[in-house]
Amino acid sequence: MGPSMPGQAKRMGGIAGPLARMLQEKTGKESRSMVLGHLQRGGQPTGYDRLLATRFGGEAVRAVAEGKWGHMVALHSPNIVTIPIVEALREVKRVDPKHDIVLTARATGISFGD
Repeated sequence: MGPSMPGQAKRMGGIAGPLARMLQEKTGKESRSMVLGHLQRGGQPTGYDRLLATRFGGEAVRAVAEGKWGHMVALHSPNIVTIPIVEALREVKRVDPKHDIVLTARATGISFGD
């Protein structure tokens, strides 16, 4: 456990990596650690996820270079585009609280702030 900042409570963290290495040394079996919350929220990113993130990042950088403040990056398949945030907020988009994805998320402990 590393030093804590003044005024902060000490807490234990980051133990998964060292524990996985210790288990691997003791057993001779490959061991890995993971953040369970990351897996629950989406698992390992696929090649498509990584490519999409790269495309979003590239478009965001171009938007900044072009001075497109007040815009956001969006996927208008198959293209990545920038659109004014005002346009994105023009229409209220609702999520059905009874949709199976919402019910499954709630069942796994995900909170929607209500």
